[in-house]
Amino acid sequence: FTTCVEFGDAKRYSTAGLWTPMRRFFVTFNIGEYAVCPGHGVGQIVDIKETELGGELKTFYSVKIISNGMTIMVPTDTKEGIRGLVDNSEIMKVYDLLKDHEVEVDNSTWNRRHREYMLKVKTGSLLEIADVLRALFLLKNRKNLSFGEKKMLDQCKDLIAQEISLSKGEEKTAVKTSIDSCFN
Repeated sequence: FTTCVEFGDAKRYSTAGLWTPMRRFFVTFNIGEYAVCPGHGVGQIVDIKETELGGELKTFYSVKIISNGMTIMVPTDTKEGIRGLVDNSEIMKVYDLLKDHEVEVDNSTWNRRHREYMLKVKTGSLLEIADVLRALFLLKNRKNLSFGEKKMLDQCKDLIAQEISLSKGEEKTAVKTSIDSCFN
């Protein structure tokens, strides 16, 4: 059996060629749409599957992460597991945050900063990720970043650029250039 979604109705297609109605479920995303998985980045919904888990039938989005090709399963009934791409007003807030350099730079040890930054990145909020990126860029202007901080700076820039490029239909390299221009 394979599951397919038509106008919000889940139906199971048997190999005998018969359509049998299944349990209805609320679909927030459709196959082919883009969504953000906190901690992973932007992915595309490639399938919606029902799986029995602990004796209960659960519905999952199958999301292929764009940056690394990994496919993850996200329950459809969770609020924290997945979100849509940001809109133009959120993008403007991100750029405004990146341009605001009148903030205090964290002077704690690199591993404490790294822990705090990871928690922000894992929220999946583009504003939180932008806050980490700004902090790392400003810190980079004052001193050398550790290897982990450099890696996180690149990761944050990539997460932001990927989402904005898909949301606005722009090239990722152009978005990265716009991000870099906030710090020049």
